[in-house]
Amino acid sequence: MLMLGALIIDKPEGITSHDVVARVRRVIGIRQVGHAGTLDPFATGVLVVCVGRATRLVRFLTRLDKEYLGTVRLGFATDTQDLTGKQITPLRSSKESNLESVRRVLDEFIGPQLQTPPMFSAKKVGGERLYRAAREGREVAREPVAITIHSIALIDGGSPLDKSEDGTMDLRVKVRCSSGAYVRTLAHDIGERLGVGAHLAALRRTAVGHFEIEQSVTLEVLEKMSRDEILERVLISPAAMLSHLRALTLDRESVSRVMTGRAVAASPLCVEGEEGFVRLCDETGALVAIGAYDPAARVMKPRVVLEGKG
Repeated sequence: MLMLGALIIDKPEGITSHDVVARVRRVIGIRQVGHAGTLDPFATGVLVVCVGRATRLVRFLTRLDKEYLGTVRLGFATDTQDLTGKQITPLRSSKESNLESVRRVLDEFIGPQLQTPPMFSAKKVGGERLYRAAREGREVAREPVAITIHSIALIDGGSPLDKSEDGTMDLRVKVRCSSGAYVRTLAHDIGERLGVGAHLAALRRTAVGHFEIEQSVTLEVLEKMSRDEILERVLISPAAMLSHLRALTLDRESVSRVMTGRAVAASPLCVEGEEGFVRLCDETGALVAIGAYDPAARVMKPRVVLEGKG
């Protein structure tokens, strides 16, 4: 059986997303491995890793909403907007902050907004990764990006504020946001709004779209599993990977056409989901291809074809 699908890895702290990909490659013995959304080295949690020809489906996953548990440390800002950076503002006591003011500020960030990407990020401006310029001490003009914070709330019941002797205070928050949102930038901006400065002290991604932390496997557990165990227990099929897209079931003749890159007749009523893309599945529910509807010709055109069953 082909190694084709996705693994939901619970990324540990202290390694890069690329490190995770490298370790998965060693475990499954193939080079076709790629992740669908970077996590910073200090962050942990859900990292969707596509394997085999399923790496061709990454672009249909990168725009999914994300969910995080984070710790926002009030008191000072850093150049990276997280705990790995250098302090860039004086320490200001946040002991006067209270639940009412904090909740009011958090509510102000809910909804569509523009967010300026941080300098220490992999985002490209003029063909250059921002973090490369940041490491050289150069500031690059960045255009704000449209994002949405769907929800942000304090967690830990009745004691969400952890005040330290040095005057800093930790807010533990749960955030649901659109793709492209930086939680460390959100933390930085919350500190500015409260007037005390802040940075992100911890981050755990608990969901990427329909992929949840409960589905994840650690690298240590994965490395002890046999190939058959991975296939049977933790590998997610291509059809399940893209369950956020509407499915269109094809008969055998249509499957044959799609497998050779030819369009099939379709109704506009079948078009839903991200950018009008549709899962084209055979009668067993296996993913054959990703299609896009052509309204002029009233046909479904295959955009990404998976050779064989998924």
